[in-house]
Amino acid sequence: MALDHETLTLLLDAVRRFVDERLIPAEHEVAETGAIPPAIVEEMRELGLFGLSIAPEYGGLGLNMEEEVQVAMALGHTSPAFRSLAGTNIGIGSQSIVMAGSDEQRKHYLPKLASGEIIGSFALTEPEAGSDAMSLRTFARRDGDHYILNGTKRFITNAPIAGLFSVMARTSQERKSDAISCFLVEAGTPGLTLGKPDKKMGQAGALTSDVIFDNCRVPASALLGGQEGTGFRTAMRVLDKGRLHISALCVGTAQRLIADAVRYAAERKQFGKPIAEFQLIQAMIADSQAEAYAARCMVMDAARKRDRGENTTLEAACCKLYATEMVGRVADRAVQIHGGAGYVSEYAVERFYRDVRLFRIYEGTTQIQQLVIARETMKAHGY
Repeated sequence: MALDHETLTLLLDAVRRFVDERLIPAEHEVAETGAIPPAIVEEMRELGLFGLSIAPEYGGLGLNMEEEVQVAMALGHTSPAFRSLAGTNIGIGSQSIVMAGSDEQRKHYLPKLASGEIIGSFALTEPEAGSDAMSLRTFARRDGDHYILNGTKRFITNAPIAGLFSVMARTSQERKSDAISCFLVEAGTPGLTLGKPDKKMGQAGALTSDVIFDNCRVPASALLGGQEGTGFRTAMRVLDKGRLHISALCVGTAQRLIADAVRYAAERKQFGKPIAEFQLIQAMIADSQAEAYAARCMVMDAARKRDRGENTTLEAACCKLYATEMVGRVADRAVQIHGGAGYVSEYAVERFYRDVRLFRIYEGTTQIQQLVIARETMKAHGY
């Protein structure tokens, strides 16, 4: 559902004010404590940030892809931890249910995800299954009116605070896509335990941990859509959409880094004048601005194609590859412009430099995007 121009403008203005007035001032606290203040979480719920992509009939805002990426760009101007908290409910934590859930599953879970009452989590990655999702080992064995899950998931976003896990598990030992199914497993289910929260290079406050299933018994009604064998295809469709969202987030983060670098360059003096007057500094600013603009155009074009119902597997992979690599270069230049100050935590660029490194890894590494792009391009040329 597309919003009218006035309503979308009001929403984007509200998100930008929230980012500027509430989230940016809280960045340092989140980085130090590794937790988002409860008052801010509640404000995120009230603003509707958990239900951006969920239909209004389930309590969400029902944004289309073009609208969603614009909100993601606005959220990219602050610490990724804030977007990550709501991001699983917007994307991979809810979209499997939106795309393939039964009517009963949608009615039961989507309103809770849209309101932020529960946090969703997407459990695909395993110790021996990262880029090669087909090699996952978590197994779900049918036992009467139940399934019994066994296996370990790794690096699962929001796992320590999640209320619902979308779990990819084998229902057959064959190595083919329809051997993998998706199960909706609620936190607190006997046999489901969590590892310690991971200590990461960056993105403090965006929590991840292992999720362990040890004879975890779930009712057959937990099977997504009530159908075995649809998990892998659903996961790939979910990731296609998620890659556009992450790409948009990278655009917003690049814009924040450029703004910080320009401000510092205008204020910092060397050789008797602001370093912004030096052409080599200007070159770094110019390259960053041009690349961020290119990424924004890519994301908006791909989002509009998706909204028209076109297949955007190729475009989403192009966006994910370019935007995530782009923001890494922009962060590196921002640190360089700050000089020694960019290497200390007093300035946000030091934190963002570490934070953005993850974008090139999760939801499909740069190398996986290259493979997807090559495959889809060859297919388009009849090979």
